[in-house]
Amino acid sequence: MRVFQCAVMGSGGVGKSAITVRFINGSYLEWYDPTNRKQFNVDNQPCLLEILDTAGIDQYLTLNDMFIRESEGFILVFSLCQRDSFEEVLRTYDAIQRIKLSEGGRIIPIVIVGNKSDLIDEREVDTTEGEKLSLNWNCSYYETSARTSININSVFEDIVRQLRKNELSKRQEKNKDYLNNNYNISRRKRIKTKKCVIL
Repeated sequence: MRVFQCAVMGSGGVGKSAITVRFINGSYLEWYDPTNRKQFNVDNQPCLLEILDTAGIDQYLTLNDMFIRESEGFILVFSLCQRDSFEEVLRTYDAIQRIKLSEGGRIIPIVIVGNKSDLIDEREVDTTEGEKLSLNWNCSYYETSARTSININSVFEDIVRQLRKNELSKRQEKNKDYLNNNYNISRRKRIKTKKCVIL
């Protein structure tokens, strides 16, 4: 079974750990382990997702860069009740683009998450802002509540679907390159073996 790796990133206090723990064991933040694995089915196919929760290291840019390099996909979390955490997602996205594109990546699986949707009276970020951002970045957007478990599973299922699609695309590209290389090699051999005799 393929192990996929994703990082849960965002400002401190937005609920990254709460979302991760809710997904892993179905409870609301009873324990904390920054690296978690969960085996589950997405579209009737089993997968193992390794989730790196970056909570507590947000201020260390070198660690964030390391997590970006090691991760295949990203769940970018902001609090619907903190405007500045939404702005931080923009900076994190820029860092992901800078690092991943310099490594030759093209499509980067990303899910944007506006957490704390249950705190309606404290909302500072409108739904349309998250939706607009997801359209600009060509990725998914979910509003979640780790407390009430709204859309938690959908977020992780979505990132797995994107990771699978990305892996399939890379495999198809490698196969295409392999076939093209073999065609060129056999063509060169045919050209070299042609002989002309002049009498």
